[in-house]
Amino acid sequence: MAKKRTPTPDDEDNRLIGRGAADDEQQIELSLRPQYLREYIGQKKVKDNLRIFIKAALARGESLDHVLLNGPPGLGKTTLSQIVAREMAAKIHVTAGPVIEKPGDLAAMLTNLEEGDVLFIDEIHRLHPAIEEILYPAMEDFELDLIIGQGPSARSVKLDLPRFTLIGATTRAGLITAPLRGRFGINFHLDFYPIEDLQIIVLRSADILGVEIDDAGANAIARRSRGTPRIVNRLLRRVRDFAEVEYEGKITVEVAEDALNRMEVDRFGLDEVDRKMLTTIIEKFGGGPVGVSTISAAIQEEKDAIEEIYEPYLIQIGFINRTPRGRVVMPAAYQHLGINLPGAPNQLSDQPGLF
Repeated sequence: MAKKRTPTPDDEDNRLIGRGAADDEQQIELSLRPQYLREYIGQKKVKDNLRIFIKAALARGESLDHVLLNGPPGLGKTTLSQIVAREMAAKIHVTAGPVIEKPGDLAAMLTNLEEGDVLFIDEIHRLHPAIEEILYPAMEDFELDLIIGQGPSARSVKLDLPRFTLIGATTRAGLITAPLRGRFGINFHLDFYPIEDLQIIVLRSADILGVEIDDAGANAIARRSRGTPRIVNRLLRRVRDFAEVEYEGKITVEVAEDALNRMEVDRFGLDEVDRKMLTTIIEKFGGGPVGVSTISAAIQEEKDAIEEIYEPYLIQIGFINRTPRGRVVMPAAYQHLGINLPGAPNQLSDQPGLF
């Protein structure tokens, strides 16, 4: 069992985080991202197919076809886009759907591209329809249609664009219009990661961070990471803090479980908001069905956050079912929370706790 040590006055001083802490955390996050496909862990089918498409494009001396990446947040869509650019030896330009407010904004980006460049648009489903219209000829014919002037003197001008690769990322693939979706030659869906892959990611990240960790400790963190690499790296950094301050620096299974329990991340990776959402549906709405707008108002969370961040994982592990009438809490969630199913006898006295 890991040995606890007594905190010293110096430890209290070291708890103070400088003003640049947020930037430091972001830099750490970036340093943990793989740089090439050979370093990318998980998503085997996506990675294998992408490797073939990249090699074929390079052999022909062409740009890679346009790529659409969809899946829940934190699964590596941005990382994959950067890897594609690096493997293609191309420059990447990064933006997001909500940032592009006017057609002129997109036109400026497109005209600044060079041959073979990669344009990455995150949350591409949030593009304005008028901006989408500009993308269609740009993606298909590498042309940009511009309207010069106003009124009777207005005229249309076509500008030739260099051949480029557009990579779109979305958490809501169903909101992408059919004409836009049809112009992507490569379409990948990223799934939640199995525990085995997450454990490998923990060990790799710990090595980069210089953190001593054993396999059992890595497995404990991986199991509570909601199948998401971004979360597994975030939890690793926080568990490292506990290990350095209250233990001897090494992350073992005891250290990891103690830290995660104290952060209220349970054995399924659920946090306070997840449990609040489930218990609210059970206690206020009889377990459902209930609409997502009603849930949003009841727990004071944004509707988009529920649909894009919390709900996909809860559906994946069988805690919630999405029906035409609304969301319904499933029996597995009742058991995990220690709540009896309506009309069922009390059989929860010997059930294990959440953590």
